[in-house]
Amino acid sequence: MIHAFLVLTGVLSLLLAQASHAQSKITLTKGDDVVLVGSGMGSRMIHYGHFETEIFLRHPTHDLTIRNLCDEGNTPGFRPHPSREQEEQYAFPGAKDLIHEDLKAQTKPKGQFPSPSQWLSDLHAEVILCFFGFNSSFDGPGQVGRFKKELDAYLKHLSSMPFGVSTPQIALLSPTAVEAIPGITDGKRQNRNLSLYVQAMRETAEANKVLFVDCFIPSQKWYEDGKRHTVDGALYNAHGYRKLAKFLTDSIFTASKPKDSVRASVHKAVMDKNYFWLNDYKVPNGVHVYGRRYNPYGPQNYPFEIEKTREYTVNRDQAIWATLQGKSFDLAGADAKTSDLPEVPTNYLPPTKNSKNGLVEYTPGPQAQTKIEVAEGYRIELFADEKTFPDLANPVQLSFDNKGRLWVATMASYPHYRIGDPLPSDKLIIFEDTDKDGKADRQINFADDLHIPIGFEIAHDGVYVSQSGSLIFLQDTDGDDRYDRREVLLSGFDDHDTHHAISSFCADPSGAIVMSEGIFLHSHVETAFGPQRGSNGGFFRYDPRTRRLIRHAQFSIPNPWGVAVDAYGQELFLHTSGTSMSWMLPGMVKARYGANLKAPDLLKSNKVRPTSGIEFVSSRHFPDEVQGDILINNNIGYLGAKQHKVIDQDPGFTTEYRQDLFVSKDLNFRPTDLEFAPDGSLYVVDWQNALIGHMQHNARDPNRDHKHGRIYRMTYPSRPLVKPAKIHGASI
Repeated sequence: MIHAFLVLTGVLSLLLAQASHAQSKITLTKGDDVVLVGSGMGSRMIHYGHFETEIFLRHPTHDLTIRNLCDEGNTPGFRPHPSREQEEQYAFPGAKDLIHEDLKAQTKPKGQFPSPSQWLSDLHAEVILCFFGFNSSFDGPGQVGRFKKELDAYLKHLSSMPFGVSTPQIALLSPTAVEAIPGITDGKRQNRNLSLYVQAMRETAEANKVLFVDCFIPSQKWYEDGKRHTVDGALYNAHGYRKLAKFLTDSIFTASKPKDSVRASVHKAVMDKNYFWLNDYKVPNGVHVYGRRYNPYGPQNYPFEIEKTREYTVNRDQAIWATLQGKSFDLAGADAKTSDLPEVPTNYLPPTKNSKNGLVEYTPGPQAQTKIEVAEGYRIELFADEKTFPDLANPVQLSFDNKGRLWVATMASYPHYRIGDPLPSDKLIIFEDTDKDGKADRQINFADDLHIPIGFEIAHDGVYVSQSGSLIFLQDTDGDDRYDRREVLLSGFDDHDTHHAISSFCADPSGAIVMSEGIFLHSHVETAFGPQRGSNGGFFRYDPRTRRLIRHAQFSIPNPWGVAVDAYGQELFLHTSGTSMSWMLPGMVKARYGANLKAPDLLKSNKVRPTSGIEFVSSRHFPDEVQGDILINNNIGYLGAKQHKVIDQDPGFTTEYRQDLFVSKDLNFRPTDLEFAPDGSLYVVDWQNALIGHMQHNARDPNRDHKHGRIYRMTYPSRPLVKPAKIHGASI
């Protein structure tokens, strides 16, 4: 009887919702500006483009402008951003008093990024589509009343503001249900809470005479088709967004029949437009554009880059309109007419006047090798350089796969893409030494369309990569060593300062990936298990098997460019703008947004900065007495690696300096990562750059290098190399 009642209630709710749609759908007029606001369900749409495509196809002659202002972690009243002042983290006047207490934390943001209302005004928003409810639902049943007040105040704020020629038409869109996925979640607990918040949204929309679309009940029916709609139960994949796009467009707008003949070409044009829109609204390295590092160099270039980016975006609006009409549009010609960017002056001084700088004339790799001094008994040799492999430009992280091959991430687009340049082509490169002479002789580009892949980790079924605010998964399904499947697993990671973004990936003994994140950033990552929020330095941990992300630890640290795990699973990490190395475990408590713990330093002597790259010695090829030592790279001043003995000391660890393992007199030598190979040798990646430092020079300084890079291989010749165990293809 109870089951029948629930089914009947669901059917009646669906019929009522559909009836409401039929009475109050939105009719768009020519030239309307449609703006999406809210949280992750809307934010992730920009990676797929299906909803915007569907809107355009239903309105082929309307010349619509569509912009997505959604961001993960948002609630109706809470709009965190690292470049808005503390009192500007809210969506409307009075919102601070209505949001959840945990979100009122003091996180020390700073800057002049426009407020949510300013964006809506600048975009002349005539239609506003609101995506809320998901994040708030994890506050539980006890917070439903507070949420209704917060949402009610927001809708009243929107309804009173003439962002365009008049007050906007508004639609409130509910979250979808959580999909049951064996081994990940059954969705029951989440859906119980979601149903309460969806009902609260329905009631609040009705009270404000706003169109409400219930996505929760219909989505449960969609999940019966036997296909996966989500990445983790909550975050929609391409299949889910295709289905959601048609449902939303049917439910919101009066236009009904799409112009399907141009669907593929319109979708491509939408994705192109969204690429440039993201480089405006969520510009990577925004700390230099709007934030605390705008001065002194930002005024030299960023106002002009933002202007040009917006011109590019408008050109792509026009390309969409032309495509809908079956007309051609000279996009290259239109882009060529956009504003010119000014030349940026260099502040480079030779190392005699600034000891942090290198030389603008680069020493060739073979000669640079001779400038590296190593500890007694060791040998270092050049494995690969940019002359032999021109794609080896600005390498930043390395790892080995189960075939013993070296993988390297390159970042020639660092600090970030500049409008008007060719699109970024940062890479994941596989290097092989097929003749076993200690030098690379084969290169395969697993990926060549990345942007700032500052962290990656290889798994049995693919590669996990840091990518412009997202964690993506790249997979090679046909065995040609080039990825052909790409999935956005999680987004909402902050890349507001690109050299602080999730990086230095390190797998722990369970196979989970620990990801480092630096100061100034405010990440808000939505998952099927609730939003994970972090600020101002810390670590995330992602388990690929269960699709769970947690804020692993949150410390008061600057740039943690390195995590290493010892034989017992204990994690040590660097915080590199200082001279410190710390133990992770004391900070592995449930992190509160805005609360950062202190990280005691384990290093007692021979400290250097800034460090990047850390590794425990675990190689039978290296001497017995150094096993368990920690190696720490440094790349300004002292250009090499320090070696410290790690000593158990209850509780925790202490260290004792052992030696300088290697140090270079090549002033452009910038070691950023190091890792032992299956044969026991040690590989070191060299960023190789005359200029080092994110804020010490303009991001566009002409002396920033974008084409050099080296990899070195270190051995201990008096001991035999290790015969690698066969892993790939071995039986279990």
